[in-house]
This record gives sequence, structure tokens and C-alpha cells, in this order.
Amino acid sequence: MAQENQPIAFDGAGSLDEVDIRAVVGKFDFDLLVIGSGPAGQRAAISAAKHGAKVALVERDPLAGGVCLNTGTIPSKTLREAVLYFTGYRQRGYYGEKYRLKDKISTQDLYDRTNLVIRLERGDINENLESNGVIRLVGTARFLGPNDIEIATGNGTTTVRAAKIIVAVGTVPRRPQDVPFDEVNVFDSDDVFGNSNELRPLPESIIVAGAGVIGIEYSCMFVALGIPTTLIDPRGNPLAFVDDEISKLLYTHLEQNGAKLVFGVKHKAIEILGSPGDENAHVRLTLENNLALEADNLLFALGRVPVVKDLGLEKAGVVTDERGYIKVDETYRTNVPSIYAAGDVIGFPSLASTSAEQGRVAALSALGAPATWHPDLLPYGIYAIPEIGMVGKTEQQLVADNVQYFKGTALFRDTARGKILGDLSGALKLLFSKESRKLLGVHIIGEGATELLHIGQAVMHFGGEPEYFVNTVFNYPTLAEAYKVAAFNAINRLTGRTSHSAPLHEQIYSEITPEDYVKWTPT
Repeated sequence: MAQENQPIAFDGAGSLDEVDIRAVVGKFDFDLLVIGSGPAGQRAAISAAKHGAKVALVERDPLAGGVCLNTGTIPSKTLREAVLYFTGYRQRGYYGEKYRLKDKISTQDLYDRTNLVIRLERGDINENLESNGVIRLVGTARFLGPNDIEIATGNGTTTVRAAKIIVAVGTVPRRPQDVPFDEVNVFDSDDVFGNSNELRPLPESIIVAGAGVIGIEYSCMFVALGIPTTLIDPRGNPLAFVDDEISKLLYTHLEQNGAKLVFGVKHKAIEILGSPGDENAHVRLTLENNLALEADNLLFALGRVPVVKDLGLEKAGVVTDERGYIKVDETYRTNVPSIYAAGDVIGFPSLASTSAEQGRVAALSALGAPATWHPDLLPYGIYAIPEIGMVGKTEQQLVADNVQYFKGTALFRDTARGKILGDLSGALKLLFSKESRKLLGVHIIGEGATELLHIGQAVMHFGGEPEYFVNTVFNYPTLAEAYKVAAFNAINRLTGRTSHSAPLHEQIYSEITPEDYVKWTPT
């Protein structure tokens, strides 16, 4: 990409640990400067570098990876796997509800695995940035104009100029002033189990305020650990973007495993009862209907906010919405031609996978390169227990849009693999157009849902019909066979060869009895 001031050749990628930032950037003009090293920032920087651009990545934290690696996606998903392993949760379908691999689980057990994964992933990130020639600058970035960025470090400040800039600074948990965060009894999702320097013990009981993706995922972990959990949310259906049948299955699963769900009522007060440092201190949350809930701890997970307060966007003329999220067009360009934004800082869906793709598209668009992608086929994954995967339209969306459709469903327990795994509550749902017969939506809950989803995603991309699944051979025994079962079910419903099945919720939970959980003891 041509510039008036061509970048001076730099021998390898550097970071503040290796070079003095003032000595480096004083000689440089960059084709692209990326602010933030999460999935969006990483993908943007590497994509631009692969297209021959001179790229710098600015990150205020010496450890690259952003929220995704350090406090969000990777830690929470690794914690989930550790919880499932130590609690023996996946085996309870056969060995009984009280089956556990370890009787007393500590936060140290959970964090040992998490820290290992974070170290390995961080190594891969650093290697990818370095091998692609991305120059890493550690410092806090602030706009001085549409092409000028001031970078503050412990050694002072330096101004850099870039032809194009991508903002990928992400979000942080929302912390309202009326919530008494003390990091002991009340905390947010960045500090659920403490940190590697100081781990807190697992709570005896907990209230989770917020049943969005983050609140749901952590609530499921607490429930799997056997911790009495109350989940509240002011919305009647906090996962409204999920297919109704699937979200109802998840809510029921939580309740069946002991969680208390209180939806549709706002809280009016949160208070810590007891003196600071008192071992008996606990939390009381009072709802607007005057119902008072008490627990040892409270996780506040009602929303996140973009990290734009000190970014100086106003000096560059960048427009944000009323919540601070940066407004962008379909190429992720802001109202300022030289500035783009991607990832959580632009709002929903705020998923690592979509953020990375947004970063790639933003970088290519900024360089004037073609960027082909399929925003209508973005996969969604919720790592609850059980996990959820979805792509395409939900049934309620098709109804609202007056689209004529037919559907097919399959229960995991009706496949041989489902029986082997003991997954009694997993299900797959396919939605097809009556007019074209093309697949419009795939919705899965159960073991491996986020992986299985990609089969449906590919079939949707190529305009597949139910006959594709009927005529395709799947390995036996696999959960993927559920696609074939659901396709047969859809065709039978369409042709009237079978009556419409009961909702998935009724099919699963009206038929499961305690006897289904076989308590098998090896001889």
C-alpha cells in the first residue's frame, strides 16, 4: 500500500521489552495501526501484514491476547472443562448424579489447567504476530486526530502516524456505582475465582446477577460443582436471540440440577451483611417485588461496556452510540474514513470467533483489498452445561418474518452415540424453507454442540436440503447421525407421514425418570 512517507525497513517484529518505543516509532509511518490485541486486533494485524502492509499493534498490557485470553473466553472455557472433569459431570448419565472424580475440588485444581492453557495460547499468539512481521508496541493509545495516535508508556509519550487505524479495544464488565464490589463477597466476571496471585475458595452459595451468555456459563459451572446457585435477570428471557425451544431446554436443565431461576424482575438493592474481613459476611439482594435473596457471594454479570473512555475518539471525530459502542458500516469503517473498528467494541454478538472475522474484514477493507465473508452464517456458541450451538434463523424469527418453513428434530439419546455418552437431554433442530427446501437454521443443545454445528453451517452455505442429510453416510456411532434423524423427521412432518412431535422440552423432560440414570458399579 503506497504512502507519502514510506515505512523504514525494520529488522523483525519488536515489543517494548526488546526495543525502546521512542527509538522505533520516531522513524515510522505505518500503513495500519491496530489498537488492542484480542481476537479482532490479532486477526486484523496479521491479515494486513500478509497483504504486505507495514503494521503495528498497540496493547497497553505487556501480555498480548486481550480479554479473550486473559480474563474471558479462554479462561472461562478452560475452567468449564476442568469443572466437568473433576466433577465427573459427563459420566453421570450412567454412574448416577452423585458420581464425582474428586470429592473436594479447590480453585487451585481449576486454575492449574487454566494457567497452562493460557501460557500455551499466548505463546502461539506471540509467534504468529512475530512470524508475520507485526511490530508490537506496549503502551496506552489515545487519538490526537484521524491519523495520529499518542502512545503513553512508563518512559513518557510518543506520537505515531498511520494511514489507517483499527480500534479493537474490547469491553470490560459493567460496574454500577450502587453495586458494592469488594472483590471478596461481590465481584464481576473478570474475578470469579480470584486470580493466579490470590485465589479465593469456592463459594458455599452464590447469586449470579445476569443470565446472559457470561452469567449462564458461570452459573452452569457453579451448579455442576454442587454449589447452591440463584440466577436472576430483569429480562423474562435473557437468551432471547437463542431459539425458544433450545433456551427453554437449558433453563429446565439448570432447574433440574438445583439452580433457582428468577427472571423478569429487577433488583433494587445489593448489600453486604457483615464487617469487612468477617468470615460470616454474606450478600443480600432485594428484588423490586421485595423478595430478598441471600448467599455467600454475588457475581454481577449484567452487561459489559466498551473501553473507549480514555481513547480520545472525540478528537478524531469518531461517532459512538448512547452506550459508547463505536458505530460502523458493513466494512467496519467508522464515520471517519481512516478509522475502522471491530470486535466487542462495536457491540453484539461479541463472540471471539465473530470478532476475529470482523478484524480480518476491517483490515482488508482498510487496505482496499477484497474481503469475502458470510455474515449471515456466523456460528454462535454458548459454553453452558450443556453447551449450545446455533447458526441461521431461529423458529421465532421465521414466524415473525412470515416465512413458511418446516422443521425436524432429533434427540441425542435416540442415537447410539448419545446412549454411549449418556447424554439424555441433548437435541438437534433443523429448520427448512417450504418454498425452496433449503436449510435455514440449525440449533443444537448437548455434548459437542459447538462442534457439531459446523456441519449444518457448511450445508447452509451450499444451499443444502433435507435430502442431503438423508443420503449422506455419517460415521457410526456418532452424534452427527442426529442430522440424519432430524432430516427424516422433517420430511415425515412435511409429507404428513407422522404427526407433529411434541416440543423438545416435553419430549425430553417428560420421559426422563430417575431409573434412566443407571447406577452401574463395575464388578
